[in-house]
Amino acid sequence: MEFLVRTENKLPVDTPDDIREGLRKAERERARELREAGLLKRLWRVPGRNATVGLYEAADPAELHDALVSLPMWKWMDITVEALATHPQERAR
Repeated sequence: MEFLVRTENKLPVDTPDDIREGLRKAERERARELREAGLLKRLWRVPGRNATVGLYEAADPAELHDALVSLPMWKWMDITVEALATHPQERAR
């Protein structure tokens, strides 16, 4: 199944720079691992916000949930997930 995942980072602004940078580094590493595992297909930044839009592919919602909670910044994220279904016009391609 494919999922459109929107995330917004809500890490407190008073988070010390060294902790913030450590979390960013860990987040990039985990995203790389999710890409290698085939779960994270595409990732876009949202200009002007500390937010992303990602295309994920997982066997089911439980597998996607496990991937999202494995992100180091999970507890500071607002996340919206939309399950995607193939449009009939796409099936004809």
